[in-house]
Amino acid sequence: MTSGAINRPSRLLYVVIEDWAFLLSRLPMARAARDAGFEVHVASNVNEGRAAIEAEGFVLHPIPFKRGGLSPLAAMRAVLAIRKIENAIDPAVVHHSALQCCVLGSLAALDRDFPIVNAITGLGYIFTSPSLLARLLKQGMVLLLPWLLNRRHSNILVENPDDRDALLALGARPERITLIPGSGVDADRLQPLPEPDGPITIGFVGRLLVDKGIRALVAAHDLLRTQGHSINLIIRGDPDPANPASVSPDEVESWIRRPGVARLGYVDNIATLWRTAHIAVLPSHREGLPVALMEAAACGRPLVATDAPGCREICIANQTGLLVPIEDPPALASAILTLAQSRELRARFGAAARKLVEDKLSAHIIGRSIVELYNKLSNEKRAALSAAFSPPAR
Repeated sequence: MTSGAINRPSRLLYVVIEDWAFLLSRLPMARAARDAGFEVHVASNVNEGRAAIEAEGFVLHPIPFKRGGLSPLAAMRAVLAIRKIENAIDPAVVHHSALQCCVLGSLAALDRDFPIVNAITGLGYIFTSPSLLARLLKQGMVLLLPWLLNRRHSNILVENPDDRDALLALGARPERITLIPGSGVDADRLQPLPEPDGPITIGFVGRLLVDKGIRALVAAHDLLRTQGHSINLIIRGDPDPANPASVSPDEVESWIRRPGVARLGYVDNIATLWRTAHIAVLPSHREGLPVALMEAAACGRPLVATDAPGCREICIANQTGLLVPIEDPPALASAILTLAQSRELRARFGAAARKLVEDKLSAHIIGRSIVELYNKLSNEKRAALSAAFSPPAR
């Protein structure tokens, strides 16, 4: 490192498993950092997101992440690839997004002196699944995470109080934890929408995983149709074969053959869905802060979600929506029917959801918070560099 590094724009490196995950959940933060003067780099698997990432002016670095696998060789390749990128760009701050990147990125940075943001965006499959594999992986994380997250240059970013409390219980030090609720939603682009005409329609947006509650939602919809309620369901999402909790394509095909169920293909603007749906539903087992519900809220839609970490931060009971127990199709059907039968309640919850986004969850508000954190960390590094290159006192 040379003294010239002190005067260049601070380089911020995001380490994200997939390019689509960066575009879905980190883009508002990255835009705020870019607008604040950071030179933004993104290390990720590259599939179809290259053009969109590079159009933002970010520098993209392909990296060989393998999702859903336990291969030590694949993990080592990823760790070495991260180190190679860090050697090349000398980042002022590195932001690891989600648990797998936090672990691999922290291992890559064991002997480095730059600050790290370990963003725990929900604790995911290994903390929610009752399977033997998930329980074994959880035991490994219980041992590994405190050691990695409490290292000298590590800073922990969480999106909801439940994840903060879970990490504290694992042994994370409270002074290392910052809570910023999500990555923000573009409340200027996503505006409140009038209710559509026609039968009441509920919308689900997310990967088609058991722990997103998609089976419970389909079962709840079946109950409503069996009871004679002409309520429609639009599913926006795909199975995720790399995730052990994914449903199969054949199962999805069986759903869309049922009366009142449709599947929406990819859309650039999620408002396309909320123009045709009256109610947003996400019966997930655990989230960081779900983008799907924030986007629906920005469009003025009332919410139905599980009383689970992350969900209850945006779906506030009897204020922005209704909460139900996890994996409880009858309760889910009842909540949906309550909103379906009351236009006044939908309007009241939808307006409150929009106000929550404007007051606390917009990209502008979250962007300011994350830039403050990045600036604090990068300024600390610059101060250390300046001290290293200053002539000794005489």
